[in-house]
Amino acid sequence: MKKPQGRGGGKGGDPPDEDDHALWRHAAATIEPLKRAKGRFHPASDAVKSDVPRAKPTTGADKAVKHRSHAVHPEPPPAPPRRPSAPDLAAFDRNNARKIRGGRLDIEARVDLHGMRQHEAHAALRQFLLSCQSRGLRYVLVITGKGKAMASSASHVGEADRDRGVLKRNVPRWLDEPELRAVVVSFTTAAIQHGGEGAIYVHLRAKHRM
Repeated sequence: MKKPQGRGGGKGGDPPDEDDHALWRHAAATIEPLKRAKGRFHPASDAVKSDVPRAKPTTGADKAVKHRSHAVHPEPPPAPPRRPSAPDLAAFDRNNARKIRGGRLDIEARVDLHGMRQHEAHAALRQFLLSCQSRGLRYVLVITGKGKAMASSASHVGEADRDRGVLKRNVPRWLDEPELRAVVVSFTTAAIQHGGEGAIYVHLRAKHRM
């Protein structure tokens, strides 16, 4: 607010009197400074800002998950090589059979399955043949028994006699199982002096050919 310069308002006017000075002092004392204007409120812009999703701060767990997702998964270990299937049984060599019967080819080991139950005989046969093959033996004898009833009546046939008949039928079937075919080349009925129909010649595979 400018100070009054006189009644005429110009340079050549009358000098201000005491009333003018009092009026000026009173007006100057009542003047208050203007307050700063507050920022305008724009509801549309604030609504847009509120709709914008805010980035979620990354935690240590998130970093670990991200690291695992980008990690290279190791390849599964290779499958163990499959063992070739056991070869089929061959026919027992006739010349070798004649040599064994005539004593020109020795029987290197024998096992007697008399008096054994089926599961016992099966386990004993398996252990015997695997052991003989690991020792490098080639011709062995397996005694099963003829399986004939010892009593006059079938009702009096004992359990041992029945098992002996079962062994005579089952031993050839066991020799044809894959595990034993892996060590057995062939087999045939033994000569009378070695047990006849109650015994079997078994030809084993060479150890290095398993």
